[in-house]
Amino acid sequence: MDGREYVAFCSNDYLGLAAHPDLIEAACEGAQRYGVGAGASHLILGHTEPHHRLEEALARFVDLPAALIISTGYMANLGLITALPGRGDCIFADKLNHASLNDAALLSRADFKRYTHLDLSALERMLESSTARTKLIVSDAVFSMDGDVAPARELLALAEHFDAWLVLDDAHGFGVLGAHGRGVLEQHGLRSPRIAYIATLGKAAGVYGAFVAGERELIDILVQRARTYVYTTATPALIAHALLTSLDLIENGDARREHLSVLVQRIQRGLSAGAWRLLPSDTAIQPLIVGGSIEALAASEKLTERGLLVPAIRPPTVAQGTARLRISLSADHSIEDVERLIDAIRSIQGSA
Repeated sequence: MDGREYVAFCSNDYLGLAAHPDLIEAACEGAQRYGVGAGASHLILGHTEPHHRLEEALARFVDLPAALIISTGYMANLGLITALPGRGDCIFADKLNHASLNDAALLSRADFKRYTHLDLSALERMLESSTARTKLIVSDAVFSMDGDVAPARELLALAEHFDAWLVLDDAHGFGVLGAHGRGVLEQHGLRSPRIAYIATLGKAAGVYGAFVAGERELIDILVQRARTYVYTTATPALIAHALLTSLDLIENGDARREHLSVLVQRIQRGLSAGAWRLLPSDTAIQPLIVGGSIEALAASEKLTERGLLVPAIRPPTVAQGTARLRISLSADHSIEDVERLIDAIRSIQGSA
């Protein structure tokens, strides 16, 4: 930026695939074969062979019967959650869910109840007292500001016991979690007709877009009712074509995931004993709690001066008193990059 090089610790490109030569080649090939624009919504003329093949490949990849491509993760959440419940129904949501899930719940016109972060006892009490006909338990799979993982197995057990849908937004887990990057469902060995699974394709997958996966009947409902799918132009076919290559890279990306795990462990060892508190997270998101907003901003600026981009996350995105440096790791980072960051943070802590 402005003629200076920086090391970025603020990217969602967790596997370092965004500039992978195979993806670049696939995107170029897709543009040559299909052009650039989709030209219409999926239901008019915009749904092409690559879109169809990608949906089939995504469903196989996450081991669910069917999948539907939607333009962004935000739109996928809005489309799904406004399509299933309505007035008189109820949505039960973790308080630290992504803003798109909260917006979707409000737009659905269903009753909207939020339980304390990861408090399954509170959720169970809410479900037990509910008389709603349709119930949705809605949760991030990996929470984007804390980096912790939802107890998906226990959430599914509650969904089954109380006759509810379980909606899991795996934006930050798809491609990274599980033995082969298939996400939170693979990590926990989960499969159920009650699951509506959402993941984005612009983070670990390195491209763009999102999808919803679940039972065929769920996908059929979304094709008819998800307004963010029905009333928008399809993503370009070249994107779908490139994503087919991305899935292959994810499936064969064990070395990248292993390297990412090494980086996570190095950050944890290097920053666990400092003045600022590192939240417990085994994911690529490593939040370092500084406390005050002014202090977090100052720390971020000092890191920028040293050629390191680490954003300061402040209220209202996070709770008062928990302003933080949100470190995002990528398989493209080297051990030396991470060591440089650790040394810089230690130095800043010592002078704070």
